[in-house]
Amino acid sequence: MTVRKNQATLTADEKRRLVAALVELKRNGRYDAFVTTHNAFIMGDTDTGARTGHRSPSFLPWHRRFLIEFERALQSVDTSVALPYWDWTADRSPRSSLWAPDFLGGTGRPLDGRVMDGPFAASTGNWPLAVRVDGRTYLRRSLGGGGRDLPTRAEVDSVLAMSTYDMAPWNSASDGFRNHLEGWRGVNLHNRVHVWVGGQMATGVSPNDPVFWLHHAYVDKLWAEWQRRHPGAGYLPTGGTPDVVDLEEPMRPWNDVRPADLLDHRAYYTFDTD
Repeated sequence: MTVRKNQATLTADEKRRLVAALVELKRNGRYDAFVTTHNAFIMGDTDTGARTGHRSPSFLPWHRRFLIEFERALQSVDTSVALPYWDWTADRSPRSSLWAPDFLGGTGRPLDGRVMDGPFAASTGNWPLAVRVDGRTYLRRSLGGGGRDLPTRAEVDSVLAMSTYDMAPWNSASDGFRNHLEGWRGVNLHNRVHVWVGGQMATGVSPNDPVFWLHHAYVDKLWAEWQRRHPGAGYLPTGGTPDVVDLEEPMRPWNDVRPADLLDHRAYYTFDTD
C-alpha cells in the first residue's frame, strides 16, 4: 500500500527518486498529458454549465482520481515513489525545505519569474513547457508574490468544522466545506496557495509546476480529515442535479469511476498520519 508522507520528512534518497521519476515522465511525454487534461477541465468548468473538476462538488473526488492516475504513472517509472504532501500551514516560507535546490527549486527571478535553481530550472534542460498559456517555455514562480500569506492551521480548522459537504447552487457561490476548501468563499484555502506560488501555478496549466501534486495531495488529506470529523456527513448531491456530478454518476474523462468509488482514500493509499 502506498504511503503518502509529509514532504518535510522525506529522505534525500526519496527526494532524488521522486525528482527522477518526474523528469522521466516529462521526457517520455506522459507528464504533459496530465497538464493538458487539467487545463481542459479548468477552462471548461463554469458556474452556469457542466462542471466536473472545479467549482463543483466533484472538485475533491476528481482531483483524487487525477492524483491516483499520476501516482501510478510515477510508480511505472519507480515502484518506490509515492506522492508526498505539502502542509502549507507549517511550511509557510519561500525558505522552506521543499524549495531547496535538491528538491523543487526556489522562487523565480524578479525580471520574469524564471526559476533559476533546482532540477526543474530551464537551464537543466529537464523541464521544457510544451502545454502553455503563452510563449514562455520555462517554469515560473513568484513565491509569496500574490499579496497574501499561506493559510494558517486556524483557518484550516475553521473550514474543517463545517458540517455540510456542499449545497446549492453547487458552484463557486456555494456555502459548505467543499467550496470553502476550494477557495471561492471564506478564508480561501486551495485557490490561495495556487496564487501564493504564482507563475504557472496561478493558471490552468498549473500542473506544469511539480508542486501542484504536493499541494493537491494535502488538499486531499484535508478532505480525509473532514470525513473523520464528520462521519455522518457525506458527499452531496446524491442524485438528480443538473450540470454537476452526483454521488453515483461517472466522472469525465475516465467515465469508469464515480464519487462514491473515491470516498475512502484507504482503498488506494494511506497517509503517514492515518
